Parts: sequence; C-alpha cells; structure tokens
Amino acid sequence: MRDDPDHLTPDLLLMAYTSGVFPMSEGRNDPEIFWVDPRQRGIIPLGGFHISRSLGRKIRQEPFRITFDADFTGVVDGCADRPETWINAPIRDLYLALHKRGVAHSVEVWEGDQLVGGIYGVALAGAFFGESMFSRRTDASKIALAYLIARLQNAGFVLFDTQFLTDHLKTLGGREIPRADYRRRLSDALVVKADFCAAPEPTAQDVRQLSIQTS
Repeated sequence: MRDDPDHLTPDLLLMAYTSGVFPMSEGRNDPEIFWVDPRQRGIIPLGGFHISRSLGRKIRQEPFRITFDADFTGVVDGCADRPETWINAPIRDLYLALHKRGVAHSVEVWEGDQLVGGIYGVALAGAFFGESMFSRRTDASKIALAYLIARLQNAGFVLFDTQFLTDHLKTLGGREIPRADYRRRLSDALVVKADFCAAPEPTAQDVRQLSIQTS
C-alpha cells in the first residue's frame, strides 16, 4: 500500500512499527512511500549474534573509534549513499525527526575524523528495529552491529528486527521467522521496559565478552 508522504508523520510511523510494518520507497528520487509487511521476517536473536574468528580479532585490535548518536544524520546519509537506495527525502526527514525525539539511534564507526561505517534504527520499548547500515572500510558495519547488540543487551532489549534476512546478516546469526511468530515476539517486546539511552555504552571488553557468549 502506497502512502502520500505529506500525510506520514513521526507519530504514524511509530504506530506502524508497533503494528509490524515499516516504510520504504522505490528509490531516492521516488517521492512515494509504501508499507512493507514481509511474510518472513529477519531477526538476529540477541543471544545468538555470531562473531567469526577474524571479526573477533579485528574487534580486539580496536582499529576504529565507536560512538553512539554522535552523527545520526551522517549515518543515514551514509546508508543512502549507494547506487540503489530505499531512503528518499521524506523517509530521511522522518528518521531525523524520530532521532530528535530520542527514539531513533545510531552507531558510528570512525577512522580518525572520518565516518567510515554505521548503523541506525528505532527503539520502542524492548524492540529495536534496525533500518540500515553502511561500511566504507572492511568490517566497519559488522563492528557497528556488534557494538549495537552489546548496547541492546545492556539495555534489556529482547527483540532485534532486521526486517529482511540478507546473506550478510545470515553469517552474523540472522534468521527468518514467519510473520505470525514475529508479531507474537513484537507484542511481547512492546511491554518490556528497556531504555537505550540509559544503558551504559559498551566497551571493547563488553563486545569481546559478546564474542565469548555467542561463539
């Protein structure tokens, strides 16, 4: 179902998330937005994130500086900076508005002063809806994801929704579940009291511990 972006507000977007649907567009130059409700939903179980040996070594080396909510706009624009993207101007504006409300969050990966990777999404109660991630250095987005999952665990989240399952996410422990199963998990997560902002930012040691827990 397509929607007029002029009628789509941040409040309506949040209501859509609680109903299990999310917005996309056909491309950056297509002003229209449509709602997506996949029959098979991608998730990463928060206790089942897979860190390969090579990624574990990379995390231990700490080649990048990691921040949270330091450059949300830069992360969204980094995710949209590809030949084909579903992030058009109305969608970008909506997530920037959610970030100002403290509902949408980002993880940034820095090499010096250069933003080289990141991930962003929406936090509601005990559910986190991962929207998109990007990488301009090897493993930068994987490391951002590892830090995000460690933060979600610290904060008490119980559902990490990746929307779709890609081959990339499958290697990290992602899997698909039927729509009905997803809706049950979402319903349970929406009554959980989790607070992304109140949780301590994970350290490299926290992420290394995550590697031990999920190896």
